[in-house]
Amino acid sequence: MATRTLLTADDLLRLPKDGKRYELVKGELVEMAPPGCEHGEIAGRIAALLGSFVLRQGLGAVLVEAGFLLTKNPDTVRAPDVAFVAREHLPSPRPKGYHTVSPDVAVEILSPNDTFREVQERIEAWLSAGAKSVWLVDPDRRRVMVYAHPHRPQVFEAAETLADPAVPGFSVQVAELFPEG
Repeated sequence: MATRTLLTADDLLRLPKDGKRYELVKGELVEMAPPGCEHGEIAGRIAALLGSFVLRQGLGAVLVEAGFLLTKNPDTVRAPDVAFVAREHLPSPRPKGYHTVSPDVAVEILSPNDTFREVQERIEAWLSAGAKSVWLVDPDRRRVMVYAHPHRPQVFEAAETLADPAVPGFSVQVAELFPEG
């Protein structure tokens, strides 16, 4: 039986640019489907609203689809749709490769082909790596579930205001995160 070669975060960085998105899960390369239009617009709205607040308040940085090295040997590199890293966790200078700290907040937007198991694994991976919370954005139900613990989300419906202690002072009406119609 042939042994499988596990990839490292450095291997992932050196992959040829083929127009595809990849993550690394326990050394295994996982191809990610490109996000759809609605998904992209929601990510843009979150990045703009959260990013402008974080910038004005000097709280840290908001990143879009940036890779984070969550575990080593075997390596896991994940890229949330949007991430917030608090100022005190930002390395100086910024890495050219992947962040080696977990974001304080990882934002994952549900896609139509996501399975419950995949989503739960992502939430658990972020929280285990040190994220204070994971925002799971559900476009179909127009709500956001904020996980500070893997199995006990706080649910914010469209008419409610989302606030998360991981981003001090930030709040937004959930409906603002979603495109009209």
